[in-house]
Amino acid sequence: MNLTTTCIGAWPKPANITTGAWAEAGSEIKPEQSRSFEYLTEASESDDVAALDEATCQAVLDQLTCGIDIPTDGEQRRENYIHYHCRHVQGIDFRKLTIKVHRCGAAVAPLPTVTASVRAMQHHFLDRDFRVAQAASDKPIKITIPGPLTIIDTTANEHYASEAELAFDLAEALNHEVLALVEAGCRHIQIDEPLFARRVDDALYFGMESLERCFHGVPEHVTRVMHMCCGYPGHLDDQHYLKADPNSYQRLATALDCANIDQVSLEDAHRHNDLALLDQFQNTTVILGCIAVASSQVESVEQIRERLRAALNHIDRDRLMAAPDCGMVMLDRNLAMAKLANLCAAAASI
Repeated sequence: MNLTTTCIGAWPKPANITTGAWAEAGSEIKPEQSRSFEYLTEASESDDVAALDEATCQAVLDQLTCGIDIPTDGEQRRENYIHYHCRHVQGIDFRKLTIKVHRCGAAVAPLPTVTASVRAMQHHFLDRDFRVAQAASDKPIKITIPGPLTIIDTTANEHYASEAELAFDLAEALNHEVLALVEAGCRHIQIDEPLFARRVDDALYFGMESLERCFHGVPEHVTRVMHMCCGYPGHLDDQHYLKADPNSYQRLATALDCANIDQVSLEDAHRHNDLALLDQFQNTTVILGCIAVASSQVESVEQIRERLRAALNHIDRDRLMAAPDCGMVMLDRNLAMAKLANLCAAAASI
């Protein structure tokens, strides 16, 4: 049985799609800080819907061509993986921007502000995203959603007395979309929580509970996935950007293995873990990052295969999957496909 392969989220965008990029910090921001997120101030897409649908289908086809078993929609209509969803949540004001240091000092930017109690809007939006992507594939599509702790870090709060209270309300709003995806037929739903690795104490205090609340009511036949990378750089081939503490995964592993999730995605390509970490996951499938998503170097099939073989010394074969470390939006399409093709070849050869 070959190891199953998947992607994590974002895929390179064609030139005609202008929504979404990494935005350079403005002159009022400290120059030593890394880039922050670009986001839209209006709750409407700047690109033509048909063009976005076409880009979504192409992103899916690219992943399938490389051999991916569980592709994503490529997040083609998202300016970034967090704020796209925030624009569909009541209580988050994109007209009121607050300058905030976030990602534990890795970035600083004017961010949307939580000015009222957060609630889901009545209409759904991710179910359509899923249907467009699924129509392009005979394999199941995975849809990704930013988690509560990560949203909190990339917005400014001026309404809630505690972040835990905000996290639980966000989880309820996110669950509104999760259940809509289930109703639409989505069988792989991923909550992105990279801030768990940066804020371990908060993750253990209220983050795990808010993560589980996101999946409340999800039936057993739907795979509940949690992604936790250790940080995104400001530019391609940046080898020195601020990462989360390498011990974060070890501190969180037991709690994650006991949580109501089926799979956890961990990065391993940019910075190798001590693979004894995998011994702590007795119940949960581990999606191991085997491609560095901010490096222009293409990992060889042999390099990826040897890392996966080493991982199998610590986890059952049926609970190991192969993937990139994170989304691949920083790469151009040809480079992304070259890396992904080698990943799939390695997974098929073990």
